[in-house]
Amino acid sequence: MRPPTLNIFPSQPMHVDPSPKVDMGLTSPRASGSKRPPEPSVELASARNDVASAPPEPPKTNVKREGNRKGPTSTSEQQGPRTPDPKTLRRLAQNREAARKSRLRKKAYIQQLETSRIKLSQLEQELQRARSQGMFLGGGEVLGGEQGLPVGISNISADAAVFDMEYARWLEEHHRLMCELRAAVQEHLPENELRLFVDNTLAHYNEMINLKSMVAKSDVFHLVSGMWKTPAERCFMWMGGFRPSELIKVVLNHIEPLTEQQLLGICGLQQSTQETEEALSRGLEALNQSLSETIASDSLISPPNMANYMGQMAVAMNKLSALEGFVRQADSLRHQTLHRLHQILTTRQAARCLLAITEYFHRLRALSSLWLSRPRQE
Repeated sequence: MRPPTLNIFPSQPMHVDPSPKVDMGLTSPRASGSKRPPEPSVELASARNDVASAPPEPPKTNVKREGNRKGPTSTSEQQGPRTPDPKTLRRLAQNREAARKSRLRKKAYIQQLETSRIKLSQLEQELQRARSQGMFLGGGEVLGGEQGLPVGISNISADAAVFDMEYARWLEEHHRLMCELRAAVQEHLPENELRLFVDNTLAHYNEMINLKSMVAKSDVFHLVSGMWKTPAERCFMWMGGFRPSELIKVVLNHIEPLTEQQLLGICGLQQSTQETEEALSRGLEALNQSLSETIASDSLISPPNMANYMGQMAVAMNKLSALEGFVRQADSLRHQTLHRLHQILTTRQAARCLLAITEYFHRLRALSSLWLSRPRQE
């Protein structure tokens, strides 16, 4: 007879209690049909109990390990977000305030654009009305605004009107930047912080150069005439703006003390600027002389021959297109002068220089207002 073997693959699940089967084997051996004594059955039942009770131990250990492993994570998740420190709260408040101001500026700018659109529409209507009121007469004679005489507000182009409104907006923004720069100078901020205000001001001047370059393509006469400036400012106009060399003389006494190297640099800058100004002035004078000769090349007394007349106008138009180039070169010289001064001076001196320039033009505008509002003598 073979010795009893251990059944490691029980027919019943391990969690089922095998005790009833053991009792059944002991009390009714006939039902089992086995001739073996009951002792081996008891041994087999006890072995099954050992096998069934042994395996559950390792899973409990694994569950505990997994629980220990997941414990810190669930605890940290239940803690919730930490309260930000005061520095973070202050930065968040500053960001919200900056965003609010940005939205307000955007809203104001949109309103200005809408106002500009309405004004431009009115200008176009007035221009159409002026043209429909019989400006052209028979015989090729031209009267009114077509002769270059003022015909009210219709004499300004749409691009020039947009430029005037953008220039007014630029002046408002420039005033705000100058107030911030003046406050920074008075508070004696460190140079690295003060440099930010100076750079913002120079970038704002660059925006003005870009505005002028756009209107120069469509209406360069508006820039040269200076109608976008006040009367006192127009007395000092040179090719659509200020003379850089004269501006150096104005601010030189307000940026002292200067080192010897700085004085040499500013003197060299002023000399080179004057030479460039003289070269541009001679070029513009030659253009004016050539344009005058072209216009007067045919008889000015007898009625002109239309073929000759149109030929003269075509030549004059080609010459006149060079005026835009002179204005661009003059603006480039003004731009280079400001940035060259910024390179020569210290940050604090450059801040005082920009404040002096702003105050100079502000006083010219104030002088114009006083002149226009003076009491008239009959």
